[in-house]
Amino acid sequence: MEVIKIINNNVVSCVDKDGRELVVMGKGIGFGKKPGHSIEENLVEKIFRMDNKDSLERFKELLSNIPLEYVQLSNEIIAFAKSSIGIELNQNVYLTLIDHIHFAIERFKKNMHFANALFGEIKLFYPKEYLVGKYALRLIEEKTGLQMPDDEAASIALHLVNAEYDSRISDTFRMTEMIREMFERIENKFPQFIENSMHKDWLASNLKYMAHRLLKIEPVEGLEDEEYQSAIRKNCIEECSVADDINAFLVEKYQCSMTTEEKLYLAISIKRTRDTYKI
Repeated sequence: MEVIKIINNNVVSCVDKDGRELVVMGKGIGFGKKPGHSIEENLVEKIFRMDNKDSLERFKELLSNIPLEYVQLSNEIIAFAKSSIGIELNQNVYLTLIDHIHFAIERFKKNMHFANALFGEIKLFYPKEYLVGKYALRLIEEKTGLQMPDDEAASIALHLVNAEYDSRISDTFRMTEMIREMFERIENKFPQFIENSMHKDWLASNLKYMAHRLLKIEPVEGLEDEEYQSAIRKNCIEECSVADDINAFLVEKYQCSMTTEEKLYLAISIKRTRDTYKI
């Protein structure tokens, strides 16, 4: 790899053998280097590849102003997320999470604490990502001695969700609110859901993927099967009513609509949950 620019003593911008620009991190990797110099592989700790030129430039600017320890900390969190959750994360997660970790820690040092308004929803709807957030808090305490609140674990989880679904933080907030509101309508119809939390993981997973489709992906209608639809509506009368009510709400507030198949699938999901847990 050939050096293009020295960002600081620990981070340099390089090109690989295919001419693609990379950001390379390693303790002292930029010391004494100039454009055109080669990088010793034994000094390389991490290679960052951004998805586009704009993200790459923002990433270089970010790294030029952030201590190496925050970059290493974020890299460990992301590595743990990939290995523990087993999901693909957009490369921009390095940009967003490093920036967030730096800001959150510096803010916490100044006794500036903010509650996460969607803490409960994030913990319920994104349990794997939240557990990574909890791991991140333990790692931050180990590296810095700071004991940050669980709200911060939820905030870190949101950045992972963004990278998982390749969305913006505002879209993730919107999706989380949509899931919560769909849940509320189910619980309003079946109050026993509130008293029995065992059902929530499975149903939350279904609602999560439905919300993502509704906000990010164009609907695809399946083949009409009137006999099948009629059978479901006959055997899931209350559940279909709730699904229809939720769909009307989505049209009014979010200007999006479930397909016929999605409404029936939601009704079946609610029915299955009620039958399984005798709700």
